[in-house]
Amino acid sequence: MKRIVISIHPEHVTNILNGTKKYEYRKIVAKYNIDKLLIYETMPIKKVVAEVDILEVLILPPEELWIKTNSEAGISKKYFDKYFYKKQIAYAYKLGNVKIYDQPKELVDFGIKSAPQSFVYIN
Repeated sequence: MKRIVISIHPEHVTNILNGTKKYEYRKIVAKYNIDKLLIYETMPIKKVVAEVDILEVLILPPEELWIKTNSEAGISKKYFDKYFYKKQIAYAYKLGNVKIYDQPKELVDFGIKSAPQSFVYIN
């Protein structure tokens, strides 16, 4: 099983945890097949708060990706367009089952010294 730790801003973490955001959009994705995303919530929490099953990875031009995912995007079209501005390809992890940790974990618990800029693989 391959997993990655990914940095996500608090407002998006909230939407993932409450089920309104079923896709995590990215400009780049992991080269290897991954089974789970571990969610590192950025400032002010700065901890790994949950893990999510990855059901699939979508790779499409931005407008096609939006059409396919917007009903469960958890973000506005304006935010999406700004994020993928001038990008030819857009990526999205389709999120499945979410496991919220009873106690958020430190990055060092996973052998990571600092918050990932994009993502980092873990065993």
